[in-house]
Amino acid sequence: MRGYVPPDPETKVSQECIAVVQTGRQTRKRFPAGCVEIVDSVDTAIEKARASNNLYAARVLGPSKSSEGQYIYYLVEWLE
Repeated sequence: MRGYVPPDPETKVSQECIAVVQTGRQTRKRFPAGCVEIVDSVDTAIEKARASNNLYAARVLGPSKSSEGQYIYYLVEWLE
């Protein structure tokens, strides 16, 4: 995947997670950690997702530290 910092294979710092992401548009590929809620399962993420409240279920990779010093998550895929 282009445009993200690959996870370190020797640590578990960044990893793929299931999450609910709050965003105004689904065209973004990076999200601040404050907009991402990690959940236990795909079913839970889909249950919590509310498009009317800009909440979407997703598979994300992170957290990673951006060049600005913020923790971010990268979008892997949106879940339906």
